[in-house]
Amino acid sequence: MDIPPVSKSLEELGVPHKIFRHENPVHSFEQAASDRGQRASQIVRSILFRIAEDEFIMVLVAGPAQISWKLLRKHLGRSRITMATEDEVLAVTGYRIGTVGPFGLLNPLTVKLDASVMREEEVSIGSGMRNTAVILKSADLHHALNNAEVVSLTEN
Repeated sequence: MDIPPVSKSLEELGVPHKIFRHENPVHSFEQAASDRGQRASQIVRSILFRIAEDEFIMVLVAGPAQISWKLLRKHLGRSRITMATEDEVLAVTGYRIGTVGPFGLLNPLTVKLDASVMREEEVSIGSGMRNTAVILKSADLHHALNNAEVVSLTEN
């Protein structure tokens, strides 16, 4: 079986992790969590935002939490931000929506970690491949992202 690109990048960084392959196609967030024996809050979504013409930022958020546009705009000091289109996600990250992880990207990106990610000891992230996830400790994720800034971008 192929090694997911996110896993390859983590191996190069010496970050301990596990690959989880779903036996059946994943159709929902809840199903992904259940299949992995995790709570929804342990599933980390990698969301790409366009903050200028050709400038993007990735925000990692745990579970079903929604990023507050107001808080994100304020944090970045930008009045206009849009969510990247499906084509932009593929062009910028090299991954299709639903498989995106913060490692092994086509282009270097600034990554922000929502504080929700750090509330769980173990999390799972996109692997770059369909129906496959990478499971690792949130502290290892933070460290592997060069201690990316942890910010509060969700409204509780």
